[in-house]
Amino acid sequence: MSVKSAISKEIFAPLDERMLGAVQVKRRTKKKIPFLATGGQGEYLTYICLSVTNKKPTQASITKVKQFEGSTSFVRRSQWMLEQLRQVNGIDPNRDSAEFDLLFENAFDQWVASTASEKCTFFQILHHTCQRYLTDRKPEFINCQSKIMGGNSILHSAADSVTSAVQKASQALNERGERLGRAEEKTEDLKNSAQQFAETAHKLAMKHKC
Repeated sequence: MSVKSAISKEIFAPLDERMLGAVQVKRRTKKKIPFLATGGQGEYLTYICLSVTNKKPTQASITKVKQFEGSTSFVRRSQWMLEQLRQVNGIDPNRDSAEFDLLFENAFDQWVASTASEKCTFFQILHHTCQRYLTDRKPEFINCQSKIMGGNSILHSAADSVTSAVQKASQALNERGERLGRAEEKTEDLKNSAQQFAETAHKLAMKHKC
């Protein structure tokens, strides 16, 4: 079983919640915490997890989960409702970066993901979840690559496809119009020729009759 599957089963499933995504992180700047406050439990791994409730109305939350050295179990630490998330900072929109910041109503954390790709996947899920479940105040996503936003490149591609289709349809109509125009001209020419032939035949008939 993968680490994320284990977190989902141990932390979220018992509360009838479904984990959508998680990213392993380390702090960019370590907080000064007294030894007694940590309980002297030593080193640990930290995961930022995104989950939703199975019951309606659906509520989404972000939870900090830790796994202490030498332990196979996970511990739920801080938790915020998704509505409390105010800003997601991708740090650098021009290159792949594992660094990011999360700003909540009452907290601010600076993180480094285990890999840039893991951060990218988590951001895509987070952005999609915000768009789906938050109707009023949505967090601001800044300094994020378009692929992380999970929509810009897709929207641009779709827009280009629609534009291309419209242009092709317009071109086809123009070509059809030109063909119809040429056909009408030929029809008119044939009509005039037939009329001239009829007049000539009539004159010849009258001449021979006389």
